[in-house]
Amino acid sequence: MKLDVQGLTVTFRIPGGVVRAVSEVSFQVRPGSCLALVGESGCGKSVLAHALLGLLPGNASVSGSAVLDGELDLVSAPPPVMARRVRGRRVGLIPQSPATHLTPVRTARAQLEEALRELGSTCDASSLAERFGLRPGDLDRYPHELSGGMAQRVANAIALAGDPGLLVADEPTSGLDRPLVERTMDELRSLCDEGRAVLLITHDLRAAERIADEFAIMYASRVVEIGSLEAPRHPYARGLVDAQPDRAFVPIPGTPPELTRLPSGCAFEPRCASAVPACSAVPAFDNGVACHVAS
Repeated sequence: MKLDVQGLTVTFRIPGGVVRAVSEVSFQVRPGSCLALVGESGCGKSVLAHALLGLLPGNASVSGSAVLDGELDLVSAPPPVMARRVRGRRVGLIPQSPATHLTPVRTARAQLEEALRELGSTCDASSLAERFGLRPGDLDRYPHELSGGMAQRVANAIALAGDPGLLVADEPTSGLDRPLVERTMDELRSLCDEGRAVLLITHDLRAAERIADEFAIMYASRVVEIGSLEAPRHPYARGLVDAQPDRAFVPIPGTPPELTRLPSGCAFEPRCASAVPACSAVPAFDNGVACHVAS
Protein backbone atom coordinates (compact mmCIF):
# COMPACT_ATOMS: atom_id res chain seq x y z
CA MET A 1 0.00 0.00 0.00
CA LYS A 2 1.33 3.41 -0.96
CA LEU A 3 0.93 6.57 1.12
CA ASP A 4 1.38 9.94 -0.59
CA VAL A 5 1.44 12.90 1.83
CA GLN A 6 1.38 16.39 0.32
CA GLY A 7 1.44 19.70 2.18
CA LEU A 8 0.17 18.21 5.44
CA THR A 9 -0.32 20.98 8.01
CA VAL A 10 -1.66 20.66 11.55
CA THR A 11 -2.35 23.53 13.94
CA PHE A 12 -3.92 23.64 17.38
CA ARG A 13 -5.76 26.66 18.68
CA ILE A 14 -5.02 27.19 22.37
CA PRO A 15 -5.73 30.09 24.74
CA GLY A 16 -3.48 32.93 23.71
CA GLY A 17 -2.08 31.45 20.52
CA VAL A 18 -1.73 28.78 17.87
CA VAL A 19 0.54 25.72 17.95
CA ARG A 20 1.98 25.03 14.50
CA ALA A 21 2.71 21.35 15.01
CA VAL A 22 3.14 20.21 11.38
CA SER A 23 3.90 22.61 8.53
CA GLU A 24 3.65 21.75 4.82
CA VAL A 25 5.03 18.22 5.17
CA SER A 26 5.27 16.06 2.04
CA PHE A 27 6.65 12.53 1.61
CA GLN A 28 5.81 9.10 0.22
CA VAL A 29 5.89 5.63 1.76
CA ARG A 30 5.99 2.85 -0.82
CA PRO A 31 4.95 -0.81 -0.55
CA GLY A 32 7.77 -2.99 0.70
CA SER A 33 9.73 -0.07 2.15
CA CYS A 34 10.29 1.73 5.44
CA LEU A 35 10.43 5.51 5.72
CA ALA A 36 11.87 6.69 9.04
CA LEU A 37 10.59 10.06 10.25
CA VAL A 38 13.21 11.27 12.72
CA GLY A 39 13.92 14.38 14.75
CA GLU A 40 14.15 15.74 18.28
CA SER A 41 11.24 15.33 20.70
CA GLY A 42 8.52 17.93 20.20
CA CYS A 43 9.12 18.50 16.48
CA GLY A 44 5.67 17.21 15.47
CA LYS A 45 6.33 13.56 14.57
CA SER A 46 3.62 11.98 16.72
CA VAL A 47 1.09 14.68 15.80
CA LEU A 48 1.66 13.77 12.18
CA ALA A 49 0.98 10.10 12.95
CA HIS A 50 -2.26 10.95 14.74
CA ALA A 51 -3.32 13.18 11.85
CA LEU A 52 -2.93 10.28 9.43
CA LEU A 53 -5.24 8.15 11.58
CA GLY A 54 -7.82 10.83 12.35
CA LEU A 55 -7.01 10.79 16.06
CA LEU A 56 -6.49 14.50 16.73
CA PRO A 57 -8.49 16.46 19.35
CA GLY A 58 -11.26 18.89 18.48
CA ASN A 59 -9.05 22.00 18.61
CA ALA A 60 -6.92 20.72 15.71
CA SER A 61 -7.10 22.05 12.15
CA VAL A 62 -5.68 19.87 9.37
CA SER A 63 -5.03 20.70 5.72
CA GLY A 64 -3.13 19.11 2.86
CA SER A 65 -3.63 15.50 1.78
CA ALA A 66 -2.54 11.97 2.69
CA VAL A 67 -3.73 9.62 -0.04
CA LEU A 68 -3.74 5.83 0.23
CA ASP A 69 -3.20 3.97 -3.04
CA GLY A 70 -4.30 6.97 -5.03
CA GLU A 71 -7.92 6.71 -3.92
CA LEU A 72 -8.60 7.57 -0.28
CA ASP A 73 -7.53 10.84 1.33
CA LEU A 74 -7.06 10.30 5.06
CA VAL A 75 -7.27 14.04 5.72
CA SER A 76 -10.71 14.58 4.19
CA ALA A 77 -12.21 11.15 4.95
CA PRO A 78 -15.17 11.42 7.38
CA PRO A 79 -14.84 9.83 10.84
CA PRO A 80 -17.09 6.81 10.02
CA VAL A 81 -14.86 5.93 7.06
CA MET A 82 -11.74 6.20 9.21
CA ALA A 83 -13.30 4.02 11.90
CA ARG A 84 -14.80 1.34 9.65
CA ARG A 85 -12.50 1.22 6.64
CA VAL A 86 -9.11 2.60 7.62
CA ARG A 87 -7.95 2.16 11.21
CA GLY A 88 -6.83 -1.40 11.80
CA ARG A 89 -7.88 -2.55 8.35
CA ARG A 90 -5.82 -0.50 5.91
CA VAL A 91 -3.59 1.34 8.38
CA GLY A 92 -2.31 -0.27 11.57
CA LEU A 93 -0.90 1.73 14.48
CA ILE A 94 1.87 0.53 16.78
CA PRO A 95 1.54 3.08 19.60
CA GLN A 96 4.18 4.71 21.72
CA SER A 97 4.46 3.02 25.16
CA PRO A 98 2.19 0.09 24.24
CA ALA A 99 1.76 -1.07 27.85
CA THR A 100 -0.18 2.12 28.61
CA HIS A 101 -2.50 1.51 25.63
CA LEU A 102 -3.54 -1.97 26.78
CA THR A 103 -6.63 -2.24 28.99
CA PRO A 104 -5.26 -3.11 32.45
CA VAL A 105 -8.16 -5.37 33.55
CA ARG A 106 -8.18 -7.64 30.49
CA THR A 107 -5.62 -10.21 29.41
CA ALA A 108 -3.53 -9.74 26.32
CA ARG A 109 -5.39 -12.64 24.72
CA ALA A 110 -8.80 -11.04 25.30
CA GLN A 111 -7.62 -7.80 23.71
CA LEU A 112 -5.99 -9.48 20.72
CA GLU A 113 -9.01 -11.73 20.13
CA GLU A 114 -11.31 -8.70 20.31
CA ALA A 115 -9.22 -6.92 17.67
CA LEU A 116 -9.33 -9.99 15.42
CA ARG A 117 -13.09 -10.33 15.87
CA GLU A 118 -13.87 -6.65 15.27
CA LEU A 119 -11.69 -6.56 12.17
CA GLY A 120 -13.25 -9.70 10.75
CA SER A 121 -10.04 -11.73 10.78
CA THR A 122 -10.03 -15.53 10.89
CA CYS A 123 -6.45 -15.62 12.16
CA ASP A 124 -5.82 -17.48 15.41
CA ALA A 125 -4.62 -15.26 18.27
CA SER A 126 -1.94 -17.72 19.42
CA SER A 127 -0.56 -18.13 15.89
CA LEU A 128 -0.38 -14.38 15.36
CA ALA A 129 1.28 -13.83 18.73
CA GLU A 130 3.78 -16.62 18.07
CA ARG A 131 4.92 -14.78 14.98
CA PHE A 132 6.13 -11.98 17.24
CA GLY A 133 7.93 -14.24 19.69
CA LEU A 134 5.13 -14.70 22.24
CA ARG A 135 4.24 -18.06 23.72
CA PRO A 136 0.52 -18.94 24.03
CA GLY A 137 0.77 -18.64 27.81
CA ASP A 138 2.05 -15.08 27.51
CA LEU A 139 -1.31 -14.01 26.11
CA ASP A 140 -3.04 -15.06 29.32
CA ARG A 141 -1.20 -12.42 31.30
CA TYR A 142 -2.53 -9.00 32.24
CA PRO A 143 -0.66 -5.91 31.01
CA HIS A 144 1.04 -5.32 34.37
CA GLU A 145 2.47 -8.84 34.16
CA LEU A 146 4.10 -8.20 30.78
CA SER A 147 7.65 -6.94 30.35
CA GLY A 148 8.23 -3.96 28.08
CA GLY A 149 9.31 -6.23 25.27
CA MET A 150 6.29 -8.52 25.67
CA ALA A 151 3.89 -5.58 25.70
CA GLN A 152 5.57 -4.33 22.50
CA ARG A 153 5.01 -7.69 20.82
CA VAL A 154 1.36 -7.72 21.87
CA ALA A 155 0.97 -4.25 20.36
CA ASN A 156 2.61 -5.47 17.15
CA ALA A 157 0.22 -8.40 16.97
CA ILE A 158 -2.83 -6.18 17.54
CA ALA A 159 -1.61 -3.79 14.84
CA LEU A 160 -1.45 -6.71 12.39
CA ALA A 161 -4.84 -8.17 13.37
CA GLY A 162 -6.61 -6.65 10.37
CA ASP A 163 -3.76 -7.38 7.93
CA PRO A 164 -3.18 -3.69 7.04
CA GLY A 165 -1.02 -2.70 4.10
CA LEU A 166 0.47 0.29 5.95
CA LEU A 167 1.89 0.32 9.48
CA VAL A 168 2.52 3.52 11.44
CA ALA A 169 4.99 2.72 14.24
CA ASP A 170 5.13 5.64 16.67
CA GLU A 171 8.29 5.37 18.81
CA PRO A 172 7.94 1.55 18.98
CA THR A 173 11.23 1.10 20.87
CA SER A 174 10.64 3.64 23.65
CA GLY A 175 11.80 2.21 26.98
CA LEU A 176 13.27 -1.00 25.53
CA ASP A 177 16.81 -2.22 26.02
CA ARG A 178 19.05 -2.51 22.96
CA PRO A 179 18.50 -6.25 22.23
CA LEU A 180 14.72 -5.71 22.28
CA VAL A 181 15.09 -2.59 20.15
CA GLU A 182 16.95 -4.61 17.53
CA ARG A 183 14.41 -7.44 17.64
CA THR A 184 11.51 -5.00 17.25
CA MET A 185 13.23 -3.35 14.29
CA ASP A 186 13.87 -6.71 12.66
CA GLU A 187 10.19 -7.61 13.06
CA LEU A 188 9.20 -4.36 11.32
CA ARG A 189 11.71 -5.03 8.54
CA SER A 190 10.19 -8.46 7.97
CA LEU A 191 6.79 -6.79 7.48
CA CYS A 192 8.31 -4.57 4.79
CA ASP A 193 9.85 -7.60 3.13
CA GLU A 194 6.34 -9.08 2.90
CA GLY A 195 5.24 -6.05 0.91
CA ARG A 196 3.81 -3.78 3.60
CA ALA A 197 4.70 -0.09 3.86
CA VAL A 198 6.06 1.07 7.23
CA LEU A 199 6.24 4.63 8.52
CA LEU A 200 8.64 4.49 11.47
CA ILE A 201 8.50 7.51 13.77
CA THR A 202 11.46 7.65 16.12
CA HIS A 203 14.26 9.72 17.62
CA ASP A 204 16.52 6.64 17.74
CA LEU A 205 18.70 6.99 14.65
CA ARG A 206 20.61 3.82 15.41
CA ALA A 207 17.40 1.79 15.42
CA ALA A 208 16.10 3.47 12.28
CA GLU A 209 19.33 2.89 10.38
CA ARG A 210 18.86 -0.84 10.97
CA ILE A 211 15.77 -1.04 8.76
CA ALA A 212 14.92 2.23 6.99
CA ASP A 213 15.15 2.59 3.22
CA GLU A 214 14.82 6.36 3.43
CA PHE A 215 14.80 9.09 6.08
CA ALA A 216 12.65 12.17 6.49
CA ILE A 217 14.35 14.59 8.90
CA MET A 218 11.86 16.77 10.80
CA TYR A 219 12.69 19.96 12.65
CA ALA A 220 10.29 22.40 14.32
CA SER A 221 7.21 21.12 12.45
CA ARG A 222 8.85 20.88 8.99
CA VAL A 223 10.60 18.13 7.06
CA VAL A 224 13.97 19.63 6.16
CA GLU A 225 15.54 16.71 4.28
CA ILE A 226 14.51 13.40 2.71
CA GLY A 227 17.10 10.85 1.68
CA SER A 228 19.94 8.84 3.13
CA LEU A 229 21.90 9.53 6.31
CA GLU A 230 25.16 8.44 4.71
CA ALA A 231 25.84 11.97 3.50
CA PRO A 232 23.25 14.35 5.02
CA ARG A 233 23.06 17.78 3.40
CA HIS A 234 21.02 19.88 5.84
CA PRO A 235 23.03 21.27 8.79
CA TYR A 236 20.44 19.92 11.22
CA ALA A 237 20.56 16.45 9.68
CA ARG A 238 24.36 16.48 9.92
CA GLY A 239 24.07 17.58 13.53
CA LEU A 240 21.71 14.70 14.35
CA VAL A 241 24.13 12.19 12.87
CA ASP A 242 27.15 13.72 14.60
CA ALA A 243 25.34 13.66 17.96
CA GLN A 244 25.12 9.85 17.94
CA PRO A 245 27.32 7.97 20.46
CA ASP A 246 28.92 5.91 17.69
CA ARG A 247 29.76 9.05 15.69
CA ALA A 248 31.30 12.32 16.88
CA PHE A 249 28.99 12.40 19.95
CA VAL A 250 28.77 16.19 19.72
CA PRO A 251 25.40 17.73 20.67
CA ILE A 252 23.71 20.36 18.55
CA PRO A 253 24.06 23.68 20.38
CA GLY A 254 20.95 25.55 21.48
CA THR A 255 17.34 24.38 21.67
CA PRO A 256 14.49 24.11 19.15
CA PRO A 257 11.98 26.97 18.97
CA GLU A 258 8.58 26.72 20.58
CA LEU A 259 5.90 25.67 18.11
CA THR A 260 3.79 28.61 19.26
CA ARG A 261 6.55 31.04 18.30
CA LEU A 262 8.18 29.77 15.14
CA PRO A 263 10.50 32.29 13.47
CA SER A 264 9.50 33.86 10.18
CA GLY A 265 12.55 32.40 8.44
CA CYS A 266 14.45 29.14 8.73
CA ALA A 267 13.65 27.68 12.16
CA PHE A 268 17.15 26.21 12.48
CA GLU A 269 18.96 29.49 11.71
CA PRO A 270 19.60 30.45 15.41
CA ARG A 271 21.44 27.14 15.95
CA CYS A 272 23.19 26.95 12.58
CA ALA A 273 26.88 27.76 12.23
CA SER A 274 26.45 28.07 8.45
CA ALA A 275 23.60 30.61 8.48
CA VAL A 276 23.62 33.40 5.91
CA PRO A 277 21.35 36.45 5.47
CA ALA A 278 19.08 34.47 3.12
CA CYS A 279 18.10 32.27 6.10
CA SER A 280 15.76 35.05 7.24
CA ALA A 281 13.30 33.54 4.73
CA VAL A 282 11.82 30.03 4.91
CA PRO A 283 13.74 27.90 2.38
CA ALA A 284 11.83 26.03 -0.30
CA PHE A 285 12.03 22.23 -0.32
CA ASP A 286 14.02 21.48 -3.45
CA ASN A 287 15.85 18.34 -4.59
CA GLY A 288 15.32 16.59 -1.27
CA VAL A 289 16.35 19.39 1.09
CA ALA A 290 15.01 22.66 2.48
CA CYS A 291 18.05 24.81 3.14
CA HIS A 292 19.70 27.94 1.73
CA VAL A 293 23.19 26.59 2.43
CA ALA A 294 22.80 22.84 1.87
CA SER A 295 25.96 21.17 0.64
